[in-house]
Amino acid sequence: MISASYRDRSLGMDYYITDRPGCGGVIKSCAEDFIVSEVFEELRYVGGRYLVLDVEKTNWDTHHLIREMARKLRISQKRFGWAGTKDKRAVTSQRISIMNLDESELTKINLPDLKIRVLGRTNRAVGLGDLLGNSFRITIRDLSCPDPAARLAAITSEIEKQSGVPNYFGVQRFGDRRPVTHKVGEALVRGKIEEAAFIYMALPFPGELPRTREVREKLWVNRDIPAALKEFPEYLHYELAMLNYLVEHPGDYAHSFDVLSVNLKRLFVHAYQSYLFNRILSRRLAAAMPLHRAVEGDVVCFAKEGLQNMDRVQKVTSENLEAVDRLAGRDRAFLTLPLIGFETAIGEGAQGEMEGAILSEEGISLEDFKVSENPDLGSRGTRRAALCHVKPQIRVEETRAELQFVLPKGSYATVVLREYMKRDEPCN
Repeated sequence: MISASYRDRSLGMDYYITDRPGCGGVIKSCAEDFIVSEVFEELRYVGGRYLVLDVEKTNWDTHHLIREMARKLRISQKRFGWAGTKDKRAVTSQRISIMNLDESELTKINLPDLKIRVLGRTNRAVGLGDLLGNSFRITIRDLSCPDPAARLAAITSEIEKQSGVPNYFGVQRFGDRRPVTHKVGEALVRGKIEEAAFIYMALPFPGELPRTREVREKLWVNRDIPAALKEFPEYLHYELAMLNYLVEHPGDYAHSFDVLSVNLKRLFVHAYQSYLFNRILSRRLAAAMPLHRAVEGDVVCFAKEGLQNMDRVQKVTSENLEAVDRLAGRDRAFLTLPLIGFETAIGEGAQGEMEGAILSEEGISLEDFKVSENPDLGSRGTRRAALCHVKPQIRVEETRAELQFVLPKGSYATVVLREYMKRDEPCN
């Protein structure tokens, strides 16, 4: 089993599931190299208080777009609903709903690189539960291996034999250029609320703009919030909102996060859960335990209308193991691992020992995920499939490859691409 790059390992993604060397290459040379569209059931929008839009955007992340649309319309961001957050450096299509908005008001939204199509009206907001998955068309350029077509085909064959790839949370979950989201969440879980706020506002990273890095470094060292409020550039919208709150409410770090949107402020602890999930998944791979079937002590979920249903889970015992394996072979049962929260049920057997060991190594307990100083930041926990089923279709032209595939909601295209590229040196 090949060890992953240092960056991947720092996010809990220790291994690849394929043994072939990768082809290197570069993604996102331009936005058009990374095309994503959401997959929904066919629905008829025939009337209601929510206007439903299909939005195609280039080089927009979802949170920024919603903020700018709300500003143009002069309405609250709370009136918007959407099913998932999309990459910024990409061409992405997604569905958005806006409560109590007349279609004629859309003329106020004159934003660049944005196309809006009205789908109709409905009686409820668009939400995560509506999304089936995402369809990807991705170009990898500058492939560096000999005979890329043969190498990529061999990796695809390995993925097929494993029934998919490990369902890791990709780097976008933690911050592509500034991976601090899980560090903020970890500080919140540990009760270090002030530290969490300063990590988010001030911890600098090399890949940022020089001006951004300069003001973050200054705040990180001197902790002078009023001075930072005067110096932070206008494009750091979320940090400025927190700084404004802290100037008006000195020392109230726990509620400084409340100035952020609900989706954003919940992302921090969720990102730390994602990091722990990645670690648990890596530990299972290291132990050579299967991902496409269960062993005693595991917890599986069952498919409902072809979709994984985390509301229907069951522990695997010696009595039901054979039946569960039959269902897994027909894609009707799926191994799950925990996204740890204060209501998480730790597994049993070898899997439960791994989960307990990681909690012990981290020095945290389930109760810590309540975040007592601001319960809105906490998380009950849930479960997630351990394996991401995927069947890439690949077309190669010289040193360029185009991959097309569909993933279930919540799964990351970069987790598929890393198996093919393996572009960083392993961390020994």
